Amino acid sequence: MLDPKFVRENPDLIRDAARKKHLEVDVDRVLVLDEDRRGLILQLDEARAEQNRASKAIGRLPPEERASASAELKSLKARLKDLEEQKRGVDEEYQALMMRLPNPPAEEVPEGKDDSANVELRRVGEPREFGFEPKDHVALGNDLGILDIERAGQISGSRQYLLKGDGCLLEQAVLRLALDHMQARGFVPFQVPLLVRYDAMAGTAYFPGGEDQSYKMERDDLYLIGTSEVPLTALHAGEILKQEELPKRYVAMSPCFRREAGAAGKDTRGLYRVHQFWKVEQVVIDQADPELSLQHHQSILQNSEDLLQSLEIPYRVVNVCGGDLGQPQIQKFDIESWMPSREGYGETHSASRFHDFQARRLGLRYRDSDGKIHHCHTLNNTVVASPRVLIALLENHQNEDGSVGIPSALRPYMGNRERIEPVR
Repeated sequence: MLDPKFVRENPDLIRDAARKKHLEVDVDRVLVLDEDRRGLILQLDEARAEQNRASKAIGRLPPEERASASAELKSLKARLKDLEEQKRGVDEEYQALMMRLPNPPAEEVPEGKDDSANVELRRVGEPREFGFEPKDHVALGNDLGILDIERAGQISGSRQYLLKGDGCLLEQAVLRLALDHMQARGFVPFQVPLLVRYDAMAGTAYFPGGEDQSYKMERDDLYLIGTSEVPLTALHAGEILKQEELPKRYVAMSPCFRREAGAAGKDTRGLYRVHQFWKVEQVVIDQADPELSLQHHQSILQNSEDLLQSLEIPYRVVNVCGGDLGQPQIQKFDIESWMPSREGYGETHSASRFHDFQARRLGLRYRDSDGKIHHCHTLNNTVVASPRVLIALLENHQNEDGSVGIPSALRPYMGNRERIEPVR
Protein backbone atom coordinates (compact mmCIF):
# COMPACT_ATOMS: atom_id res chain seq x y z
CA MET A 1 0.00 0.00 0.00
CA LEU A 2 1.22 3.49 -0.82
CA ASP A 3 1.55 6.44 1.52
CA PRO A 4 -1.57 8.63 0.97
CA LYS A 5 0.61 11.76 1.01
CA PHE A 6 2.83 10.23 -1.67
CA VAL A 7 -0.22 9.54 -3.84
CA ARG A 8 -1.50 13.11 -3.42
CA GLU A 9 1.87 14.58 -4.37
CA ASN A 10 2.70 12.18 -7.22
CA PRO A 11 -0.50 11.25 -9.09
CA ASP A 12 1.25 11.22 -12.48
CA LEU A 13 3.87 8.82 -11.17
CA ILE A 14 1.11 6.44 -10.03
CA ARG A 15 -0.64 6.72 -13.40
CA ASP A 16 2.61 5.91 -15.18
CA ALA A 17 3.22 2.96 -12.83
CA ALA A 18 -0.21 1.59 -13.73
CA ARG A 19 0.53 2.08 -17.43
CA LYS A 20 3.88 0.31 -17.17
CA LYS A 21 2.42 -2.56 -15.15
CA HIS A 22 -0.63 -2.80 -17.42
CA LEU A 23 -3.03 -2.36 -14.51
CA GLU A 24 -6.33 -0.49 -14.52
CA VAL A 25 -6.68 1.89 -11.59
CA ASP A 26 -8.65 5.09 -11.03
CA VAL A 27 -6.15 7.59 -9.60
CA ASP A 28 -8.51 10.53 -10.13
CA ARG A 29 -11.21 8.86 -8.05
CA VAL A 30 -8.69 8.13 -5.30
CA LEU A 31 -7.74 11.83 -5.19
CA VAL A 32 -11.39 12.91 -5.01
CA LEU A 33 -12.13 10.46 -2.21
CA ASP A 34 -8.99 11.51 -0.35
CA GLU A 35 -10.11 15.13 -0.45
CA ASP A 36 -13.67 14.19 0.60
CA ARG A 37 -12.30 12.05 3.41
CA ARG A 38 -10.09 14.80 4.81
CA GLY A 39 -12.95 17.30 4.53
CA LEU A 40 -15.27 14.97 6.45
CA ILE A 41 -12.63 14.52 9.16
CA LEU A 42 -12.57 18.29 9.68
CA GLN A 43 -16.36 18.48 9.77
CA LEU A 44 -16.51 15.61 12.24
CA ASP A 45 -13.94 17.24 14.52
CA GLU A 46 -15.90 20.50 14.45
CA ALA A 47 -19.23 18.74 15.05
CA ARG A 48 -17.83 16.74 17.99
CA ALA A 49 -16.35 19.89 19.52
CA GLU A 50 -19.66 21.71 19.11
CA GLN A 51 -21.51 18.78 20.65
CA ASN A 52 -19.15 18.73 23.63
CA ARG A 53 -19.60 22.46 24.17
CA ALA A 54 -23.38 22.18 23.97
CA SER A 55 -23.45 19.19 26.35
CA LYS A 56 -21.40 21.05 28.95
CA ALA A 57 -23.42 24.26 28.61
CA ILE A 58 -26.88 22.72 28.85
CA GLY A 59 -26.60 22.08 32.58
CA ARG A 60 -25.83 25.73 33.24
CA LEU A 61 -28.83 27.05 31.32
CA PRO A 62 -32.00 28.25 33.07
CA PRO A 63 -34.85 25.69 32.90
CA GLU A 64 -36.83 27.67 30.35
CA GLU A 65 -33.93 27.46 27.83
CA ARG A 66 -33.06 23.81 28.26
CA ALA A 67 -35.81 22.45 26.02
CA SER A 68 -34.63 24.38 22.97
CA ALA A 69 -30.98 23.59 23.83
CA SER A 70 -31.81 19.89 24.10
CA ALA A 71 -33.48 19.99 20.70
CA GLU A 72 -30.40 21.68 19.24
CA LEU A 73 -28.16 19.02 20.84
CA LYS A 74 -30.33 16.29 19.37
CA SER A 75 -29.96 17.91 15.97
CA LEU A 76 -26.18 18.03 16.44
CA LYS A 77 -26.12 14.32 17.28
CA ALA A 78 -28.14 13.51 14.17
CA ARG A 79 -25.74 15.58 12.04
CA LEU A 80 -22.77 13.86 13.63
CA LYS A 81 -24.27 10.45 12.89
CA ASP A 82 -24.89 11.46 9.28
CA LEU A 83 -21.29 12.66 8.89
CA GLU A 84 -19.96 9.42 10.39
CA GLU A 85 -22.02 7.37 7.93
CA GLN A 86 -20.78 9.51 5.04
CA LYS A 87 -17.18 9.03 6.15
CA ARG A 88 -17.66 5.30 6.58
CA GLY A 89 -18.84 5.01 2.97
CA VAL A 90 -16.01 7.20 1.67
CA ASP A 91 -13.45 5.27 3.73
CA GLU A 92 -14.60 1.93 2.36
CA GLU A 93 -14.36 3.02 -1.26
CA TYR A 94 -11.10 4.89 -0.66
CA GLN A 95 -9.48 1.91 1.07
CA ALA A 96 -10.58 -0.49 -1.67
CA LEU A 97 -9.08 1.73 -4.39
CA MET A 98 -5.90 2.41 -2.42
CA MET A 99 -5.35 -1.34 -2.08
CA ARG A 100 -5.31 -1.57 -5.87
CA LEU A 101 -2.77 1.19 -6.56
CA PRO A 102 0.55 -0.12 -7.93
CA ASN A 103 3.95 0.34 -6.38
CA PRO A 104 5.97 2.47 -8.87
CA PRO A 105 8.60 0.25 -10.50
CA ALA A 106 12.30 1.02 -10.59
CA GLU A 107 13.61 2.84 -13.66
CA GLU A 108 15.54 -0.30 -14.61
CA VAL A 109 12.32 -2.29 -15.08
CA PRO A 110 11.85 -2.81 -18.85
CA GLU A 111 8.68 -1.99 -20.73
CA GLY A 112 6.55 -4.91 -21.84
CA LYS A 113 3.15 -6.55 -21.56
CA ASP A 114 4.09 -10.11 -20.52
CA ASP A 115 7.00 -12.45 -19.83
CA SER A 116 8.01 -12.46 -23.50
CA ALA A 117 9.39 -8.94 -22.90
CA ASN A 118 11.55 -9.90 -19.90
CA VAL A 119 15.18 -8.96 -20.49
CA GLU A 120 17.92 -11.54 -20.10
CA LEU A 121 20.75 -10.37 -17.86
CA ARG A 122 23.04 -13.39 -17.91
CA ARG A 123 23.32 -17.12 -18.56
CA VAL A 124 25.23 -19.49 -16.32
CA GLY A 125 26.17 -22.96 -17.51
CA GLU A 126 25.72 -24.48 -20.95
CA PRO A 127 22.75 -26.64 -21.91
CA ARG A 128 23.92 -30.21 -22.28
CA GLU A 129 24.32 -31.77 -25.70
CA PHE A 130 23.14 -35.36 -25.45
CA GLY A 131 24.74 -38.13 -27.48
CA PHE A 132 21.44 -39.99 -27.31
CA GLU A 133 17.71 -39.25 -27.48
CA PRO A 134 16.90 -37.72 -24.06
CA LYS A 135 13.66 -38.49 -22.25
CA ASP A 136 11.42 -35.98 -20.53
CA HIS A 137 10.99 -36.09 -16.76
CA VAL A 138 7.70 -37.98 -16.95
CA ALA A 139 9.23 -40.83 -18.96
CA LEU A 140 12.29 -40.82 -16.72
CA GLY A 141 10.14 -40.83 -13.59
CA ASN A 142 8.10 -43.76 -14.84
CA ASP A 143 11.15 -45.78 -15.90
CA LEU A 144 12.88 -45.07 -12.59
CA GLY A 145 9.75 -46.01 -10.66
CA ILE A 146 9.76 -42.71 -8.77
CA LEU A 147 6.79 -40.83 -10.25
CA ASP A 148 3.12 -41.75 -10.59
CA ILE A 149 0.92 -39.04 -12.08
CA GLU A 150 -1.88 -41.39 -13.15
CA ARG A 151 -2.65 -42.71 -9.67
CA ALA A 152 -2.31 -39.22 -8.17
CA GLY A 153 -4.94 -38.08 -10.67
CA GLN A 154 -7.27 -40.89 -9.64
CA ILE A 155 -6.97 -39.77 -6.03
CA SER A 156 -6.98 -35.97 -6.44
CA GLY A 157 -7.75 -34.98 -10.01
CA SER A 158 -5.64 -33.05 -12.49
CA ARG A 159 -2.32 -31.30 -11.82
CA GLN A 160 -1.41 -33.69 -9.03
CA TYR A 161 1.58 -35.99 -8.70
CA LEU A 162 2.89 -38.75 -6.49
CA LEU A 163 6.59 -39.27 -5.74
CA LYS A 164 7.75 -42.58 -4.35
CA GLY A 165 10.97 -44.30 -3.38
CA ASP A 166 13.98 -42.40 -4.67
CA GLY A 167 11.69 -39.67 -6.03
CA CYS A 168 10.52 -38.85 -2.53
CA LEU A 169 14.09 -39.03 -1.23
CA LEU A 170 15.39 -36.82 -4.05
CA GLU A 171 12.81 -34.13 -3.36
CA GLN A 172 13.55 -34.16 0.36
CA ALA A 173 17.28 -34.05 -0.38
CA VAL A 174 16.88 -30.91 -2.50
CA LEU A 175 14.74 -29.21 0.13
CA ARG A 176 17.10 -30.07 2.97
CA LEU A 177 20.13 -28.94 0.96
CA ALA A 178 18.38 -25.61 0.34
CA LEU A 179 17.51 -25.17 4.02
CA ASP A 180 21.06 -25.98 5.14
CA HIS A 181 22.42 -23.68 2.44
CA MET A 182 20.42 -20.75 3.81
CA GLN A 183 21.06 -21.49 7.47
CA ALA A 184 24.79 -21.42 6.73
CA ARG A 185 24.26 -17.88 5.37
CA GLY A 186 22.70 -16.61 8.58
CA PHE A 187 19.00 -17.13 7.84
CA VAL A 188 16.85 -18.33 10.75
CA PRO A 189 14.82 -21.42 9.78
CA PHE A 190 11.07 -21.54 10.48
CA GLN A 191 8.24 -24.02 10.32
CA VAL A 192 5.25 -21.81 9.48
CA PRO A 193 1.42 -22.12 9.56
CA LEU A 194 -0.01 -23.30 6.27
CA LEU A 195 -3.40 -21.69 6.96
CA VAL A 196 -3.55 -17.91 7.35
CA ARG A 197 -6.17 -15.21 7.75
CA TYR A 198 -7.26 -12.79 5.06
CA ASP A 199 -5.25 -10.00 6.69
CA ALA A 200 -1.99 -11.88 6.15
CA MET A 201 -2.79 -12.39 2.46
CA ALA A 202 -3.84 -8.75 2.04
CA GLY A 203 -0.84 -7.54 4.04
CA THR A 204 1.58 -9.26 1.69
CA ALA A 205 -0.41 -7.93 -1.32
CA TYR A 206 -1.75 -11.25 -2.61
CA PHE A 207 -5.26 -9.95 -1.87
CA PRO A 208 -7.27 -8.28 -3.26
CA GLY A 209 -6.77 -9.65 -6.73
CA GLY A 210 -5.32 -13.10 -6.11
CA GLU A 211 -8.29 -14.78 -4.45
CA ASP A 212 -8.94 -17.00 -7.49
CA GLN A 213 -5.49 -18.56 -7.12
CA SER A 214 -5.94 -19.47 -3.45
CA TYR A 215 -7.70 -22.31 -1.70
CA LYS A 216 -10.11 -21.02 0.94
CA MET A 217 -11.28 -23.01 3.94
CA GLU A 218 -14.81 -21.59 3.99
CA ARG A 219 -15.83 -22.93 7.40
CA ASP A 220 -12.85 -21.38 9.18
CA ASP A 221 -12.34 -18.33 6.93
CA LEU A 222 -8.70 -19.28 6.40
CA TYR A 223 -6.52 -19.63 3.30
CA LEU A 224 -3.88 -22.19 2.34
CA ILE A 225 -0.62 -20.42 1.59
CA GLY A 226 0.90 -20.34 -1.89
CA THR A 227 4.29 -19.45 -0.38
CA SER A 228 5.76 -19.19 3.12
CA GLU A 229 6.55 -15.58 2.23
CA VAL A 230 3.09 -14.81 3.60
CA PRO A 231 3.49 -16.01 7.21
CA LEU A 232 7.19 -15.04 7.34
CA THR A 233 6.57 -11.45 6.23
CA ALA A 234 3.44 -11.13 8.37
CA LEU A 235 5.26 -12.51 11.42
CA HIS A 236 5.86 -9.02 12.87
CA ALA A 237 2.65 -7.38 11.63
CA GLY A 238 1.61 -4.52 13.89
CA GLU A 239 4.96 -4.47 15.69
CA ILE A 240 7.56 -1.74 16.10
CA LEU A 241 10.98 -3.37 15.88
CA LYS A 242 14.25 -1.91 17.11
CA GLN A 243 16.66 -0.76 14.42
CA GLU A 244 19.44 -2.82 15.98
CA GLU A 245 17.29 -5.95 15.47
CA LEU A 246 17.44 -5.46 11.72
CA PRO A 247 17.88 -7.02 9.28
CA LYS A 248 15.68 -10.01 9.93
CA ARG A 249 16.72 -12.90 7.69
CA TYR A 250 14.20 -15.74 7.69
CA VAL A 251 13.84 -18.96 5.71
CA ALA A 252 11.04 -21.52 5.75
CA MET A 253 10.37 -24.87 4.10
CA SER A 254 6.69 -25.55 3.59
CA PRO A 255 4.08 -27.18 1.40
CA CYS A 256 2.36 -24.64 -0.84
CA PHE A 257 -0.96 -24.66 -2.67
CA ARG A 258 -2.11 -22.91 -5.83
CA ARG A 259 -5.35 -23.30 -7.77
CA GLU A 260 -3.75 -22.39 -11.12
CA ALA A 261 -6.93 -20.58 -12.14
CA GLY A 262 -6.80 -19.56 -15.78
CA ALA A 263 -4.21 -22.22 -16.65
CA ALA A 264 -6.59 -24.63 -18.40
CA GLY A 265 -4.76 -26.40 -21.20
CA LYS A 266 -1.40 -24.87 -20.22
CA ASP A 267 1.53 -27.07 -19.14
CA THR A 268 -0.77 -30.01 -18.52
CA ARG A 269 1.91 -32.70 -18.84
CA GLY A 270 4.20 -33.47 -15.97
CA LEU A 271 5.36 -31.47 -12.98
CA TYR A 272 5.68 -27.92 -14.26
CA ARG A 273 2.32 -26.55 -13.15
CA VAL A 274 0.75 -28.38 -10.19
CA HIS A 275 -1.64 -27.54 -7.36
CA GLN A 276 0.54 -28.72 -4.47
CA PHE A 277 4.29 -28.28 -4.13
CA TRP A 278 7.11 -27.64 -1.68
CA LYS A 279 9.14 -24.50 -1.46
CA VAL A 280 12.03 -23.12 0.56
CA GLU A 281 11.55 -19.34 0.73
CA GLN A 282 13.86 -16.59 1.96
CA VAL A 283 12.55 -13.31 3.41
CA VAL A 284 14.47 -10.19 4.46
CA ILE A 285 13.03 -7.39 6.63
CA ASP A 286 15.21 -4.32 7.07
CA GLN A 287 15.22 -0.56 7.51
CA ALA A 288 13.86 1.87 4.92
CA ASP A 289 16.96 2.41 2.79
CA PRO A 290 16.58 1.94 -1.00
CA GLU A 291 20.30 1.31 -1.51
CA LEU A 292 20.35 -1.27 1.25
CA SER A 293 17.26 -2.94 -0.24
CA LEU A 294 19.01 -3.17 -3.59
CA GLN A 295 22.00 -4.83 -1.91
CA HIS A 296 19.70 -7.33 -0.23
CA HIS A 297 18.01 -7.98 -3.58
CA GLN A 298 21.30 -8.91 -5.22
CA SER A 299 22.26 -11.01 -2.19
CA ILE A 300 19.09 -13.13 -2.09
CA LEU A 301 19.34 -13.60 -5.85
CA GLN A 302 22.91 -14.84 -5.44
CA ASN A 303 21.82 -17.26 -2.71
CA SER A 304 19.55 -19.00 -5.20
CA GLU A 305 22.06 -18.88 -8.04
CA ASP A 306 24.67 -20.53 -5.84
CA LEU A 307 22.25 -23.34 -5.01
CA LEU A 308 21.44 -23.96 -8.68
CA GLN A 309 25.14 -24.03 -9.49
CA SER A 310 25.66 -26.66 -6.79
CA LEU A 311 22.91 -28.71 -8.45
CA GLU A 312 24.77 -28.34 -11.78
CA ILE A 313 21.71 -26.94 -13.55
CA PRO A 314 22.20 -24.35 -16.34
CA TYR A 315 20.06 -21.26 -15.88
CA ARG A 316 19.53 -17.66 -16.88
CA VAL A 317 18.51 -14.54 -14.94
CA VAL A 318 15.96 -12.12 -16.38
CA ASN A 319 14.87 -8.62 -15.41
CA VAL A 320 11.07 -8.87 -15.31
CA CYS A 321 9.17 -6.33 -17.43
CA GLY A 322 6.41 -4.05 -16.15
CA GLY A 323 3.49 -6.13 -17.43
CA ASP A 324 4.83 -9.28 -15.77
CA LEU A 325 5.89 -7.56 -12.55
CA GLY A 326 2.74 -7.43 -10.46
CA GLN A 327 1.21 -4.71 -8.30
CA PRO A 328 3.48 -4.69 -5.22
CA GLN A 329 7.00 -5.15 -6.59
CA ILE A 330 9.54 -2.40 -7.17
CA GLN A 331 11.60 -4.85 -9.22
CA LYS A 332 11.76 -8.59 -9.76
CA PHE A 333 14.43 -10.90 -11.11
CA ASP A 334 13.40 -14.37 -12.27
CA ILE A 335 15.74 -17.33 -12.51
CA GLU A 336 14.83 -19.73 -15.29
CA SER A 337 16.39 -23.20 -15.28
CA TRP A 338 17.21 -25.13 -18.44
CA MET A 339 14.67 -27.89 -19.10
CA PRO A 340 15.57 -30.04 -22.12
CA SER A 341 12.02 -31.32 -22.68
CA ARG A 342 10.79 -27.71 -23.02
CA GLU A 343 13.73 -26.91 -25.30
CA GLY A 344 14.18 -23.78 -23.26
CA TYR A 345 14.29 -22.22 -19.83
CA GLY A 346 11.47 -22.52 -17.30
CA GLU A 347 10.92 -20.19 -14.36
CA THR A 348 12.03 -21.69 -11.05
CA HIS A 349 12.72 -18.61 -8.85
CA SER A 350 11.39 -15.07 -8.38
CA ALA A 351 13.36 -12.49 -6.35
CA SER A 352 11.34 -9.40 -5.40
CA ARG A 353 11.81 -6.18 -3.49
CA PHE A 354 8.90 -4.10 -2.27
CA HIS A 355 10.32 -1.17 -0.27
CA ASP A 356 7.60 -0.37 2.32
CA PHE A 357 4.60 -1.51 0.23
CA GLN A 358 3.95 -4.70 2.21
CA ALA A 359 5.05 -3.15 5.52
CA ARG A 360 2.43 -0.37 5.27
CA ARG A 361 -0.31 -2.93 4.82
CA LEU A 362 1.02 -5.01 7.71
CA GLY A 363 1.82 -2.15 10.08
CA LEU A 364 5.39 -3.47 10.15
CA ARG A 365 7.66 -0.72 11.52
CA TYR A 366 10.90 0.01 13.34
CA ARG A 367 12.23 2.78 15.56
CA ASP A 368 15.50 4.37 14.46
CA SER A 369 18.34 5.63 16.67
CA ASP A 370 16.68 9.07 16.87
CA GLY A 371 13.42 7.56 18.10
CA LYS A 372 11.58 8.12 14.81
CA ILE A 373 9.28 5.37 13.54
CA HIS A 374 9.47 4.15 9.93
CA HIS A 375 7.92 1.36 7.91
CA CYS A 376 10.32 -1.48 7.11
CA HIS A 377 11.45 -2.61 3.68
CA THR A 378 10.77 -6.25 2.71
CA LEU A 379 12.19 -8.65 0.12
CA ASN A 380 11.81 -12.32 -0.75
CA ASN A 381 13.04 -14.98 -3.12
CA THR A 382 12.59 -18.66 -3.77
CA VAL A 383 15.54 -20.76 -2.67
CA VAL A 384 14.13 -23.83 -4.38
CA ALA A 385 10.67 -25.07 -5.40
CA SER A 386 9.77 -28.71 -5.96
CA PRO A 387 8.68 -30.58 -7.96
CA ARG A 388 9.52 -28.03 -10.66
CA VAL A 389 13.24 -28.25 -9.86
CA LEU A 390 12.99 -32.04 -10.33
CA ILE A 391 12.25 -31.46 -14.01
CA ALA A 392 15.64 -29.81 -14.46
CA LEU A 393 17.43 -32.28 -12.18
CA LEU A 394 16.13 -35.42 -13.85
CA GLU A 395 16.36 -34.20 -17.43
CA ASN A 396 19.79 -32.56 -17.22
CA HIS A 397 21.43 -35.42 -15.33
CA GLN A 398 20.00 -38.39 -17.24
CA ASN A 399 22.26 -41.03 -18.74
CA GLU A 400 21.92 -43.15 -21.87
CA ASP A 401 21.29 -46.31 -19.81
CA GLY A 402 18.20 -44.67 -18.25
CA SER A 403 19.80 -43.84 -14.92
CA VAL A 404 19.98 -40.32 -13.50
CA GLY A 405 23.13 -38.95 -11.91
CA ILE A 406 22.93 -37.35 -8.48
CA PRO A 407 24.89 -34.07 -8.23
CA SER A 408 27.68 -34.24 -5.65
CA ALA A 409 25.97 -31.61 -3.44
CA LEU A 410 22.97 -33.93 -3.00
CA ARG A 411 24.83 -37.17 -2.41
CA PRO A 412 25.21 -36.74 1.37
CA TYR A 413 21.41 -36.53 1.56
CA MET A 414 21.01 -39.62 -0.67
CA GLY A 415 23.21 -42.11 1.18
CA ASN A 416 26.26 -40.99 -0.85
CA ARG A 417 24.84 -42.67 -3.94
CA GLU A 418 25.94 -41.39 -7.33
CA ARG A 419 22.87 -42.27 -9.39
CA ILE A 420 19.26 -43.42 -9.40
CA GLU A 421 18.88 -46.63 -11.39
CA PRO A 422 15.86 -47.56 -13.52
CA VAL A 423 13.51 -50.30 -12.35
CA ARG A 424 14.44 -53.57 -14.05
